[in-house]
This record gives sequence, C-alpha cells and structure tokens, in this order.
Amino acid sequence: MTVTLHVCTTCRMGQPIPEDEVRPGARLLDALLAEGAPEGVRIVPVECLSACDHGCNIAISGPGRWSYVYRGLNPDEHVADILSGVAAYAATTDGIVPWRDRPVIFRKQSLARIPPMES
Repeated sequence: MTVTLHVCTTCRMGQPIPEDEVRPGARLLDALLAEGAPEGVRIVPVECLSACDHGCNIAISGPGRWSYVYRGLNPDEHVADILSGVAAYAATTDGIVPWRDRPVIFRKQSLARIPPMES
C-alpha cells in the first residue's frame, strides 16, 4: 500500500523571497525527488499546508494510517532524515512509528497528528 509524502512548495521559511526566486519549499521537493522516494512512498508537491510561520512543511499520509504534519524542515539539512522517517512510516500498518525509531526531526518538529479516516 502506497503512502504519500506531501511537500509544500510555496514555503518561504519565514523569509522574504522575491517572486522570481526558487522558494525553500520547492528546493526541498527537488532535493527529495533527487534522492528518490523509499519503496512504497510517492512524493507529491502541494501549494500550501497552512503552516507558513514554521519553515518548510511536509505531511505524511496513507490509507488507514495516522497522518502527520512536520514543520521547520530545511532543504539543506533534513532530506536524509525525512526519507528515513517516511520509510519507517511506510513500513507500519497504522502510521505509528515508535518514538525512539523516528528521526530526531520527526520527534521534535511534529505540528499535527491526524487520526485515520473511518471507513
């Protein structure tokens, strides 16, 4: 079953970015795509996750799983940790990765945890 890593491409990381400059969120998407998605994961760009004051943001979701929104991610520092965290998430059946098995950024930078939709 495939899980989705949503990456906000409009994020400015709280900085004034000229309209013609590539935004940090788009750089994060490009960096994740360049590394490649873990097995069972698809990477999807989104225009806004409504967490603009928190830096680069991602959301992870999957059928029957808890969903998560993470904030404050840096395209120059966190790509490997994001991919590691989403791989661990994809390996679960319910979306709950034991706390100690999560990358540190997933432990400390969670903005929201959303229960699975009922069928």
